[in-house]
Amino acid sequence: MHILDQSGGAMFSVRVHPRARKNAITGELGDALKVSLSAPPVDDRANDACIEFFAKLLKVPRSSVTIASGQTSRNKIICVVGLSAEEVSRRIGA
Repeated sequence: MHILDQSGGAMFSVRVHPRARKNAITGELGDALKVSLSAPPVDDRANDACIEFFAKLLKVPRSSVTIASGQTSRNKIICVVGLSAEEVSRRIGA
C-alpha cells in the first residue's frame, strides 16, 4: 500500500467492496487497500461508511477523514488530516 504525505496530513487509495458482511480491511490490490463495507452503494451510504470506518480505525475525528476523489467509484482516494503517512501506516497495521 502506498501512503503519501501531503500538507497537513496523508493520502492513500482504497478499493471499496460494498454490501459485505462486515466492515474490514481485506487486503491490497496494487497500491490500493481493499476495504469491505456493509453499507450499500446508494445515497452516499457507502461513502459515509467508508469515512466512519477510517475515522474509527485511525482514531481521528470523522471530520478529519475525507474522500478526495472517487465519490461515485469503487476506487477512492482517502485524505486524513492531522496524521503523517507513517502514523497512518502504523495505525492501519500495513
